[in-house]
Amino acid sequence: MGVATRIPDAAHRLPKTRAALDYATELHRGQLRQVDGAPFIVHPREVASLLYKAGAPDHLIAAGALHDVIEKTPATAFDLRRRFGSRIAALVLAVSEDERISSYTQRKDALRHQVADAGEEALTLFAADKISKARELGLKPIRRSVSGSTVPARRITHYRRCLALLRERLPDSPLVSQLDAELADLSSRR
Repeated sequence: MGVATRIPDAAHRLPKTRAALDYATELHRGQLRQVDGAPFIVHPREVASLLYKAGAPDHLIAAGALHDVIEKTPATAFDLRRRFGSRIAALVLAVSEDERISSYTQRKDALRHQVADAGEEALTLFAADKISKARELGLKPIRRSVSGSTVPARRITHYRRCLALLRERLPDSPLVSQLDAELADLSSRR
């Protein structure tokens, strides 16, 4: 596991974070990232690490570790509320897509509105997630589809829209500046 995904030792002393990392590791066991075949848990660990380094409280770092369990595992909101409380479950739900929306663009628009309505902590979690996903996207070689567009183009468009939202709602956050830098780096390599 790379330095970027290493959770500082002090974070393991945070009880909610420790429990969330253990639970997320169990739930994501056997899942791999499509971009590089690394264990999927690398992504939630990186999100938790980014939140820790930004000075987030224990419950928010824990939500970072758990942020993909509803979308990518059999875990439910009820499971999260029972294990981690309603505050953490609400944060995870705030950054979870509505899979009933089949259109990619509409689903991502709905997600951004959902996160914006959920408040500052959800926005902070969302920023950390997008930093990690932008870094992951940077690992992927450009592929052209039959139509001639780059496959990750719609994801980059979504991330730019996320950045615009985050600049408006969290203008002083170092995570927003970090996302801006990651997207600029991606653009320079395309």
